[in-house]
Amino acid sequence: MRTSLLLTASLAAALFATTTACQRGVALTTPTDPPQTGQTNGVSTPAPTSVNTIEPTPDPEPAFDTAKRPAWLENKIQAHFQARKANPPIRIYSYQYNGGSVYYETSGGGDQFSNLYAADGRLLCHPDGGLTGKGDGQCTDFMKVRTEEKLIWQDPR
Repeated sequence: MRTSLLLTASLAAALFATTTACQRGVALTTPTDPPQTGQTNGVSTPAPTSVNTIEPTPDPEPAFDTAKRPAWLENKIQAHFQARKANPPIRIYSYQYNGGSVYYETSGGGDQFSNLYAADGRLLCHPDGGLTGKGDGQCTDFMKVRTEEKLIWQDPR
């Protein structure tokens, strides 16, 4: 019994040593590495780049609804510019809901409430967000029955 246990342990150790030894000295090249000769071979080989490609460039002019915005909404947009940039960016949409125009303002992430405003700027409810993600429970049907979505504004920063 003891001999078979020692034999199994030594076999496992030998197997581990041979599998890890095979992984040593592996060379890896990527398409952005400069070629060894200093020249690219044809147009299919991409040239190396030093530009940071991790963060996408924002669209220079997002497709916003160009209709005249109410003064209270313009003030709210200006207040967003004064505040720190949110991640994800804050967006404001207009919808038709319960027979009238409403404005839906997304939250800046986390457990924050989104806001739903009447056309006159009065806060109606918080359709989503919060700890449960279901808002404040005052307009539970908003996400299902809203119509005529238009992007009014998105933080471009």
